[in-house]
This record gives sequence, C-alpha cells and structure tokens, in this order.
Amino acid sequence: MLAFALKRLGLAVLVTLTVSLVSFSLLFMSGDPASAIAGENASATDIEAIRTLYGFDRPFLVQYTDWLFSALRGDFGQSYYFKLPVADLIADRLSTTMLLGICGISFALLTAVPLGVAAAVRPNSFIDRLALFLSVMGQAMPSFWFGLVLIVIFSINLGLLPPSGSSSWKNFVMPTVVLGYYAMPAIMRLTRAGMLEVLNADYIRTARAKGASEWRVMFKHALRNAMVPVVSLAAVQMGFMLGGSIVVESIFALHGAGYLAWESIARNDLPTVQALILIFSLFYIVFTFLSDLANAWLDPRIRVG
Repeated sequence: MLAFALKRLGLAVLVTLTVSLVSFSLLFMSGDPASAIAGENASATDIEAIRTLYGFDRPFLVQYTDWLFSALRGDFGQSYYFKLPVADLIADRLSTTMLLGICGISFALLTAVPLGVAAAVRPNSFIDRLALFLSVMGQAMPSFWFGLVLIVIFSINLGLLPPSGSSSWKNFVMPTVVLGYYAMPAIMRLTRAGMLEVLNADYIRTARAKGASEWRVMFKHALRNAMVPVVSLAAVQMGFMLGGSIVVESIFALHGAGYLAWESIARNDLPTVQALILIFSLFYIVFTFLSDLANAWLDPRIRVG
C-alpha cells in the first residue's frame, strides 16, 4: 500500500507542475498583460512602464520560476485590482466555497447512491423509473435556471429561505441543492450500473448460497465493489464543484472563491487568476489522489495493477 501511495504521490506532483506551467503560459498567451492592466486608452509609454514595473519584460522562464517558488511559500503576489495580497483574498473567500462544495457532494452522494442501489435491486420498477427521471432532469436542466426557480419558489413565493448571502445555514440550502443536483445523475447511473454488474457475479451467488443475509450480501459484498468507480467519480465531481461553483455563487451572491475568480477575470487581475487556477487544479489533483488511495483500500487488486 505504501509503494502504491508513493507512486501516486509522485504522479500527482508531476501533474501539479505541468498544470502550473500550462496555466501560467495560457494567461500570457491570451494577450499582453501589461496592455490589459493599463486599459484601452493607455499610451505606449504607460504600457511599457507597467511592463517594467511588474517584470513582464523579463524572460518567460524567469517569470515562471519566480512565481512558482513564491507560490510554494504561499506568496501569490498582490492583487492588481483589490490592492491586497492574493493569498489573503483567497483565504477569506475559500472557506465559503469549501463549505458549499462539501455540502453539495454530500447531498449528491446521500441522494444518488441509495437511489442507484434501489434502482439496481428492483430494475424496471417505479423506483428505477424515478431514478431515471431524476437523472435525465439533472442533465437537461441548467444549474442557473434551477437556482432561479428555487429562488422564486422558496424565497419570493413561500418566504422560507433567504435568496442571497452567507450569514446563516439557511443561505446554503438552495445552493447545496443546485450544486449537488448537477452531480447526482452521473453518480446515480454509475451506482446502478455497478450494482447490476456486481449482483450477477459468482461470488454474490456463493455468498447467498452460504446463507449470508441479504443485508450482508448487499452492503458488505456488493456495494463495496460497486463503489470503486463511484469514489473516483465523486472525487472528480468534488473538484468540479470547488472550481466550477462560480455560477451558483453568482446567483445566490455567495462571495466565495468562484465569485472571486469571475471578478478577477473581468478586471484583468492576473495574479489572482493565476493563483485561483493553481489552487482549483490542486483540488482536482488532491481529491483524485485520495480517491486512488480509497479505491486501493476497497479493492486490493488495484494496488498491484
């Protein structure tokens, strides 16, 4: 297990370095950052002064190396727009996004996994059709439209939940449902497909023939093996929720890291955008690494694969 973990950790480090280089390169490929910071009506002299001030006239590899080593120390520079350290900006906003992401993936798992198991145990039944309906609706319905519908129903018409803000747990109810419902279809279908495959396996029939209870067969033997791909998918979905929550945060006025990313892109705040891309990518990498370890624990055959 230790050798497997070290191998995956080394791969994660290489991916992180690659992502940092690519993200740093793409931001410069999108245009001249000095011109973007100076604005449309800036003169050539002003643009050149900004280029020298922020070090954009240095060789690319020198800029990347300096930025990378500073980032490893937790120093992402100063925001061009907010005039504050980028690390402090992100630290203030990240807790909201983390809380929203954890609530969203928890809602998705607690809803999708039981429905997927029930649909697999009773195929072509009412519960199976209900799971299929919810899955299709989740894929077809845009998250921004779903969020607006919830605001109209539960905030404007019924007055049960606040439409915006983050001062109370009630502010996170509708964003959690919107964000989690988007991840539900894939998790539900994968759980159903995995359970259908596992329930027809020889070792399940053997366990039943030995007199094992249906509860033990279902949850100790079947669900444990069916959850291997679900764990990987949940890790990817969690990374997406943290990095792609900008729409949900904008609709419900949750000033998290996703909303900060939108603000920084709109205002050409290069250091903040670079830091957020790196941090959101790290979330994907870390959660994928943890899912690999969890899958190796669930299925020992993965360790020697």
